[in-house]
Amino acid sequence: MLFINYYFRYLLVFSCILAITFAACNTSEQKSDKRFFRYNQASGITSLDPAFAKDQANIWAINQLYTTLVQMDDELNINPYLAERWDIVDSGLTYLFYLRDDVFFHDHEKFPEGKGRKVTAHDVAYSLNRLIDKEIASPGAWLFNDKVADSEPFKAVNNKVFQMKLKQAFRPMLGILSMQYCSVVPKEIVEHYGKEFRINPVGSGPFQFKLWKENEALVLEKNQDYFEMNGEGERLPLVDGVKISFIENKRNAYLKFIEGDLDLLSGIDPTYKDDLVSGDGELKSELEEKIKLLRSPYLNTEYLGFLMTDKQVKPLQDKRVRQAINYGFDRVKMIQFLRNNIGIPATSGFVPQGLPSFDAKKVKGYSHNPSKARALLKEAGYENGKGLSEITLETTSSYKDLCTYIQNQLAEIGVKVKLELNPPSFLREKMAKGESSFFRASWIGDYPDSETYLTVLYGGNPAPPNYTQFKNENYDKLYRQALLENDDAARFALYQEMDKILIEEAPIIPLYYDEVLRFVQKDVEQLGVNAFNLLTLKNIRFKK
Repeated sequence: MLFINYYFRYLLVFSCILAITFAACNTSEQKSDKRFFRYNQASGITSLDPAFAKDQANIWAINQLYTTLVQMDDELNINPYLAERWDIVDSGLTYLFYLRDDVFFHDHEKFPEGKGRKVTAHDVAYSLNRLIDKEIASPGAWLFNDKVADSEPFKAVNNKVFQMKLKQAFRPMLGILSMQYCSVVPKEIVEHYGKEFRINPVGSGPFQFKLWKENEALVLEKNQDYFEMNGEGERLPLVDGVKISFIENKRNAYLKFIEGDLDLLSGIDPTYKDDLVSGDGELKSELEEKIKLLRSPYLNTEYLGFLMTDKQVKPLQDKRVRQAINYGFDRVKMIQFLRNNIGIPATSGFVPQGLPSFDAKKVKGYSHNPSKARALLKEAGYENGKGLSEITLETTSSYKDLCTYIQNQLAEIGVKVKLELNPPSFLREKMAKGESSFFRASWIGDYPDSETYLTVLYGGNPAPPNYTQFKNENYDKLYRQALLENDDAARFALYQEMDKILIEEAPIIPLYYDEVLRFVQKDVEQLGVNAFNLLTLKNIRFKK
């Protein structure tokens, strides 16, 4: 009994010591005036190796750690980054990049004297060759498929000049090189860690790796040797670091944000949608003094697709029926009532708002027109839907409300639709095999050029990305012509002609162009927003 009393006294004293220690640590941290930008990543992060920058969670973190040859700003312009300038020669087949002389990798014990060495053209060549190395099996290897030369596509001419050779001219290539897949890594560190480089990243970006406890927290610290300056002559970054949490429950993350424990809440979830935004999609007035809403078009087109082969059910092989379905529902009310006006009704083509070639005046899509829909059905031999068999629309549970809305509206023009709910992976597999006649899908752009959308319907592409298996001789000819066109205005005109063909032939039904929503604390300044929903934190500061 005496031993037990002493034991509990010991535990009590030890607990008090721990409590005092943690309190002292917290007080010390508060007095240090260090301020980290905090956000939550509900889906988790799988790798900090840029060769595996396959989803937004990975991309956001990787964007803070590494640099690329060129970088994209919030207006989707391609600007110098590692490369201070470049030349495109040989009719667009050869790119020469001239690197800055003041970019260094983060400090690491494997570098001489533990100091980060200078980034060279040899690092760029190694990184891009690694990306297409079959043994690495990077999901980003497709970026260069059938685009770069078979022999020495990536080569260091010397320490400062990097050369890239293409099979044929490809105007969007600079946009591809701005993607996080194309980040530059140091060969000796990658080879030292092997597959464990995913948790031991070393780059040359504005922040450097500090610690990562998977599914709990990731901490990045300011890179004191980062090379970029802002317009006021201040060395970037302007905050002390980044802390990422991994709270899976989005409602709980929302509550942490409202309590001020997170600086950013990205996107919106049904569990808190009505707490933050009004019916018209604006920030609720009672929150305006505490938080800000940043909003931008998002390069994501949500659509319905038709299989365009002889496997398709006969009525849907008639473009007049497909056109009638396009006219048969109200996209504006769909966004208003089901999404609180978050998103832009797709009353233009497949290319979404936010890309330079988008022009709603030149590319006029479908609006709600029941009379026109009925006339087209009558012309196709299905007056008021008579003789038209039930059409199965395959979707996932996440889009059941949207598809039910469309189902109900199409019933009013005589088109009977049956919904079939499938798991996302199963539906994608059916679409890839050409076993789904009518399906819901989406396409998120990979780089800031409309080609990243129009390639989805190019007849020379398999499924994916061409899940509809659409083939049109004129469309394919314009697509190939656009790849060789270096004049932006002329290329945009070709893109618009292609989008008009998609509207006429109706292999797809554009539903809406998505939007990026960012809710941020009021004291966060200079956080931008862009159509790729890319998070860049080097420019932000906290209001004093």
